Amino acid sequence: MEKQKKQETKTRIAAIGDIHVRETDAGKWTDFFKEVSSQADVLLLCGDLTDTGREAEAEILAKELKACSIPVIGVLGNHDYDKDEQEAIRKALISEDVHILDGSSVVIGDVGFAGVKGFGGGFDKGMLSMFGEPMMKAFVQEAVDESLKLDGALARLDSDYNDLKKIVLLHYAPIKATVVGEPEQIFPFLGSSRLAEPLNRRGVIAAFHGHAHIGSLESETSYGVKVFNVSKPVLIQEGYDPCFYLLEV
Repeated sequence: MEKQKKQETKTRIAAIGDIHVRETDAGKWTDFFKEVSSQADVLLLCGDLTDTGREAEAEILAKELKACSIPVIGVLGNHDYDKDEQEAIRKALISEDVHILDGSSVVIGDVGFAGVKGFGGGFDKGMLSMFGEPMMKAFVQEAVDESLKLDGALARLDSDYNDLKKIVLLHYAPIKATVVGEPEQIFPFLGSSRLAEPLNRRGVIAAFHGHAHIGSLESETSYGVKVFNVSKPVLIQEGYDPCFYLLEV
């Protein structure tokens, strides 16, 4: 008797970054989250969830997310750290169906999601090296640490699960191509090639980031891993309405 092949399931992933929720945004996002829920199986939020890094803004977002009937996975961005209230923001958002990742992961169906904020440092031949003043070394070390955290999260997915599709969430960019459009002088503050190393090493299908508001929507790493800049301004510029990117894996 011929053995039947296991039916492959598809997961629809919606993604957006840089939503910059304000304290005056009550009711603004309800329809958006309902629409996302009707089209996708999971929503990714790629950092800068709040506008000025205040806990009160996160509390508004948490209320708006109640309109979302699908799992939500997010990472924090640089704006979320601005007032040093990042832990309060994280706690305000986390619930049974909302996961805020920081060197951690979550599995939904046959897809494993790993996430970190990431950091700057530049790309390719322009990437900063661990040299010079202690302040410069500390800047570079932050990018190294974020890359190691991401690699660790992906490694744990590999060790705990078989045949898992892997997706990565970031705020900062892992490649230069998706920040092109921004002034080249600020590229070192928009991301780091160090973040691409775990993507290539761990067989990731795709990575999503934000942060570069006038960057480019889509490219790939040197190993062919798809990378999407889903910053809200980029999606608007590309004509996405409703304003999210949808990928089926």
